[in-house]
Amino acid sequence: MPGTDSQDARAQRKIAKKRRPLKAYLSENAFMELLLSSAEVFKKECLGYLLGYRLEDRFIIEHAFPLQSAKRRPRGVMFHHRNHKKIEPLLSKFEKLQIIGDFHSHTQFGELKGIPIPSPEDIKGMEAEELYIIVAINDREQSRPWRENRDGNISGSLGDFFFKISAYFYPHADAVPLRVRIYCPFPPGV
Repeated sequence: MPGTDSQDARAQRKIAKKRRPLKAYLSENAFMELLLSSAEVFKKECLGYLLGYRLEDRFIIEHAFPLQSAKRRPRGVMFHHRNHKKIEPLLSKFEKLQIIGDFHSHTQFGELKGIPIPSPEDIKGMEAEELYIIVAINDREQSRPWRENRDGNISGSLGDFFFKISAYFYPHADAVPLRVRIYCPFPPGV
């Protein structure tokens, strides 16, 4: 049916406008864990769980737990769900923390810079009502202070790297991922 795709996209935008904008608050631990996980395997992607809790209009991210058994490549990362079953019983013992989503990095590959935007493969793997953080990590060309940007992401340089971190929420099947504003009072140098 001609025009159906554009009508669906317009309907999605209307739903997004009615919904209160979501926010993600990064603790100092989570912020540090995102940076270290991305830098440790630079030139390959990292993957991990976001641990924290969700309130009505925000996510509180206490920890970013890297998955050590992930199969890493420069342009992708895979995780076997059988390994998830090993840690599920342990996580259930922590009543205040739960898995609220996941994170992964997009790394520089040759001259191509990593960007913090979900790829089609990322979107296919998203589950409804989960938070997704993408850490773009690139070689630092110049030193830049950490800041919260107008588009809701945070960015800055640390060591030999420039980071740009963005968050997305997938409201339901057949939806487009919605950008989530990140708040982080702990970047280095602030």
